[in-house]
Amino acid sequence: MTTAAADLWHHYGRTRAERDRTVPEAFHWLWSQDGGPGPDVLGDVTGMFVGDLGAGTGRHAAYLATRHRPARVDALDASPAQHAMATDLYAHLAPRLRLVHADVVTHLRRAPATYDVLYSVFGAVDFTDPRELLPAAATALRSGGWLVFSTLAHHLNGAPARPDVAHSDIPAKTPEGKSATMRRWVLQEHVWAKQLDEAGLTGSTSLLLPASGSGPRPADTLLVTARRRATGPRHTQPRLRFPVPRAR
Repeated sequence: MTTAAADLWHHYGRTRAERDRTVPEAFHWLWSQDGGPGPDVLGDVTGMFVGDLGAGTGRHAAYLATRHRPARVDALDASPAQHAMATDLYAHLAPRLRLVHADVVTHLRRAPATYDVLYSVFGAVDFTDPRELLPAAATALRSGGWLVFSTLAHHLNGAPARPDVAHSDIPAKTPEGKSATMRRWVLQEHVWAKQLDEAGLTGSTSLLLPASGSGPRPADTLLVTARRRATGPRHTQPRLRFPVPRAR
């Protein structure tokens, strides 16, 4: 963030939080959040410890906590505003849903071998230097645990994803409405694969999901999985075989 003291996520999701307090009926990985693959990509999370990296208002985490049978879902977010909205919406889902206000990298580093599954839906993976976040995720995963994330396959203005580990500055607003910028990592598939491997996450796979064509800024989604090297029994591999939505 260019404005260190400002919560640049203050405005995000606020309008929806005021009119929609329900647990979503579906889990989507697509940028448009209106179709495509669902939670089966995570594999069977029954009895698992799951972490949502950059959970925002916690809607995806609330879905998993109520409609599946994980041991616990930790919804992690560094934004005070997002955490406050998530608490207002879903605190009643404790203890299966735990809302954690923390820097994601710091939290993961302090939680070695805690999680069976970590995921991000255009969350912390997009907005954190992968050279810091991915090794921290590997540390926090148990043997054979999975990281699954959806990220932009290209910039929202149509520019291609970056061919190296470099961020883009994107517009944001301070709580007072002043213009600011924040960093977002929009990387090509081979760059993500290299970073995952260097972080100690193996067997990475990726799938390009075309934009659905809805919304003011349609974008293709890159869905990525990788595993922490297994030393014993492991979580069932996430499934990346499903009908790919077509652009409309």
